[in-house]
Amino acid sequence: MLASCRVAHWLLKSIAVAGLVVAAAGHHSIQAQPCPRPAGMDERYCDADGDLVADAPTDPAQIVNPSTLLISYTSSEDPAVYSETWQEFTDYLKQVTGKEVQFVPVDSEAAQTEALRAGRLHIMGTCTGCTPRAVNQAGFVPFAIFAKEDGSFGYEMEVITHVESDLQKLEDIKGRRIAFTQPSSNSGYISARILIEAETGLKDGVDYEANFSGGHENSILGVYNGDYDAAPIANDVLNRMCIAGQVQCNQFRTLYKSATFPSGPFGYAHNLDPELQKKIREAFYTFDFTGTKLAEAFDRVAFVPITYKEDWAVIRLIQENAPPQ
Repeated sequence: MLASCRVAHWLLKSIAVAGLVVAAAGHHSIQAQPCPRPAGMDERYCDADGDLVADAPTDPAQIVNPSTLLISYTSSEDPAVYSETWQEFTDYLKQVTGKEVQFVPVDSEAAQTEALRAGRLHIMGTCTGCTPRAVNQAGFVPFAIFAKEDGSFGYEMEVITHVESDLQKLEDIKGRRIAFTQPSSNSGYISARILIEAETGLKDGVDYEANFSGGHENSILGVYNGDYDAAPIANDVLNRMCIAGQVQCNQFRTLYKSATFPSGPFGYAHNLDPELQKKIREAFYTFDFTGTKLAEAFDRVAFVPITYKEDWAVIRLIQENAPPQ
């Protein structure tokens, strides 16, 4: 509890300090630059309205209005399985926008972000921790997120172990083999190692053996099969795997559960035609999940609006203040 209070105090203090820094930096950039942008944003983008995402280009020649919309979704699971899962939505997106729509499987968030940056992708759903990089380096504009029946959204980071393991509390991971997912993952690495250290004082690679599994699904299966002693994972991924029958949730014990983080957002490339952007948002916000494969696969009932500036504030602070790897 004391460590949790320290984490909360650190975040509140960081938010206050960051607010002052951002305000000062924003004022300076507006005065000194013809194209203001937040620190970390690629110089090819501008952010004149201060919402921390790239503005649409002012040059009409840079506006894109493709005949076929390319859309992808990346998660810890095999991306190829999602083509059929998303078919009902892509059909609806085609109906609302009047465009052809093609689902594009991608095998990593890095490939997805690069495709968006290069103009080979127009709409995507990506991971929580990947979002700041996609926003700053690829002109990604997040606008929607999966929501539960009560309108809430998000997930928690849980450190899990097998139910037959001798690990009973988080401190017991000392000296054990722990599976992180990948360096860009919020719950699978960035926030996980910060919260583990805040709660226990244990450092990754020093007090326990740190491994990268490649994804939440791999970490969960690794713990399930006894390859790892424990793993920090996103519990929405675990829930989906249990629903799909890939694992049994009663075979895991939770050693730690975090506060709620936003789940991966959906968004589009900043340079899409503004009218097309409106139609894309309309398709997401009005799609009926009832009886669809999306509802079955993700156990969610709607897409709801989000803003990167507000809903990713804590994620940005964690990443900006994360200790060196």
